[in-house]
Amino acid sequence: MFSGSREYSPSSSSPSSSSSSSSSSLLAAPRRSPRALQRHGSLLSQYSSLLESYTEGEIRQLISALVERYSQAMNSGGHELPLFPRAGSRRKRARARHKPCELRELEVSVSELGLGYESDETVLFRYCSGTCEAAVRSYDLSLKSMRSRRRIRKEKVRARPCCRPLAYDDDVSFLDAYNRYYTVNELSAKECGCV
Repeated sequence: MFSGSREYSPSSSSPSSSSSSSSSSLLAAPRRSPRALQRHGSLLSQYSSLLESYTEGEIRQLISALVERYSQAMNSGGHELPLFPRAGSRRKRARARHKPCELRELEVSVSELGLGYESDETVLFRYCSGTCEAAVRSYDLSLKSMRSRRRIRKEKVRARPCCRPLAYDDDVSFLDAYNRYYTVNELSAKECGCV
């Protein structure tokens, strides 16, 4: 790519050149000389020697992959080129995955609860969501070790705490589509914790 340094000469690019020499002037077009960089340690020389080792097809494939990544980022609402991610982006993704165990709520119809009732009444459904990485106890670590050593094989055991309700809200009462009255207990969570 940068095999030699050519200096720009205004006489070779003047409009008064003959048309027969126009094809030869395209091949030997004047180039701006590269900036003065240290020859052996510069990134520019490293990348230029690297790119010279690729075939034209491989370079086209590389460029098309980079353009595709850029267009995907722009279509998904990204405003920056995701080729060089920031150092903190991995940490942010990790924090997003490890949200603490907490109580959340959702307004749903009784029919959406999946309990077999037909009703248009809406209830406030509270549930527990999040991870329990900080609540790992000695029991969890020992159980994980026993499973990895195949000392516990067939039983279904969970070697880490789970975000579950510690207490439930009051009973929920409602009328179904046929005007029958029902009461469901332990439907919504009141308090969440790692169990």
